[in-house]
Amino acid sequence: MINKLIANIERTQAPIVVGLDPMLKFIPKQLTERAFNDYGETLEGAAEAIWQYNKELVDHIYDLIPAVKPQIAMYEQFGIPGLIIYKRTIDYCREKGLVVIGDIKRGDIGSTSEAYAVGHLGKVKVGSNSFYGFNEDFSTLAPYMGSDSITPFIKVCREEKKGLFILVKTSNPSSGEFQDRLIEGRPLYQWVAQKVVEWGADFMGDSYSYVGAVVGATYPEMGKALRELMPKSFILVPGYGAQGGKGEDLVHFFNKDGLGAIVNSSRGIIAAHQQEKYAHMGEANFADAARQAVVDMREDIQTALRGK
Repeated sequence: MINKLIANIERTQAPIVVGLDPMLKFIPKQLTERAFNDYGETLEGAAEAIWQYNKELVDHIYDLIPAVKPQIAMYEQFGIPGLIIYKRTIDYCREKGLVVIGDIKRGDIGSTSEAYAVGHLGKVKVGSNSFYGFNEDFSTLAPYMGSDSITPFIKVCREEKKGLFILVKTSNPSSGEFQDRLIEGRPLYQWVAQKVVEWGADFMGDSYSYVGAVVGATYPEMGKALRELMPKSFILVPGYGAQGGKGEDLVHFFNKDGLGAIVNSSRGIIAAHQQEKYAHMGEANFADAARQAVVDMREDIQTALRGK
């Protein structure tokens, strides 16, 4: 799957992943009103509004981007109806040829980790049959509990030719409370990066490992150091746009081949219609605003890379 991700990036010339992180406050009134008319102001109504929102967004941007990253919490908050839409969104994006990164941030051990891995990336056995659960292409993982929490996922990924992105240095302001702590003279995030390299060393695609890292755009100097530590690991870069990251902050996350990183933007794209820059397009044209935001983001990143 890492090879498909790279092929999609090269085809679109857009190292961009769109975070499908819907919230009801982002969804235009025409969609919520229609859904509530059909299902009432219920969990089912909210889920239907999210589905219609996601579908229209994907229909308008799938040809411009290589991948999407639905954040499962935004669906879980609506209970079982929300999870049904999470799965429906995954399936629809895969039909459109997009790589799906399930932003699940799981991190447990033993049989629990095995079950998470099977449910999100593999197949579960039911009698003599096997079935995919959510069937994402990649998952994000938290490594706090060590290799015991990661190796069950790697086992399933080997079987399915799927991949992982391990949290190394995250974009949130308080990430340094733990991640920047010095251990034997090195910050913790560098020790995690070293483990990412080890986990991925014998699990390679054509040029990059199936085991990647999450490194926030809000810490470009750390990103530069981590790029050198993990030359064969693809880096998922959150923090662009709404969290303050810009194209010029991203150049060191990429290798000399112009690959090695994929940059996430969530509300900066899916809620572009609520930004001053795109407000003139109107709420009803939210998906057109999202498409223009993708075009602008692509140009910002490519301009930065050309000047690298």
